[in-house]
Amino acid sequence: MTASNTPSAAQGYAGDVTARQAWDWVSAGDAVLVDVRTDAEREWVGYVPGAVGLAWKQWPGMALNPAFDEGARAASEGGAKKLVLLCRSGVRSIAAAKRATELGLQAYNILEGFEGDPDAEKHRGQIGGWRFHGLPWKQN
Repeated sequence: MTASNTPSAAQGYAGDVTARQAWDWVSAGDAVLVDVRTDAEREWVGYVPGAVGLAWKQWPGMALNPAFDEGARAASEGGAKKLVLLCRSGVRSIAAAKRATELGLQAYNILEGFEGDPDAEKHRGQIGGWRFHGLPWKQN
């Protein structure tokens, strides 16, 4: 992101935003947060209160979610709201943002995802991500 807090350019979707920018948009009512992680990830690892849970791929097998298109359209209120998409590390959310864009929706990827990249010991949540930045989340 630039110093002006605008999304960084991306190919095939509206752009990349930091977790903080996404939260600012959601808090202001300018965007809908869509968590594209699996149901199990949201249940066991944690979730963002108020986010729309709409898996891009479903466990087991990680097959594409056949309800994704319909769910993305509904979450965006028929295209009236921009979507900010969150996954574990910011990879699946890119694919989901590209698909949402193909549907005619304004979709952004949230950089670093919910857990961020793994550290030297291959642990997540220590060097980036939604939780690392202290944004709202809960765990069951």
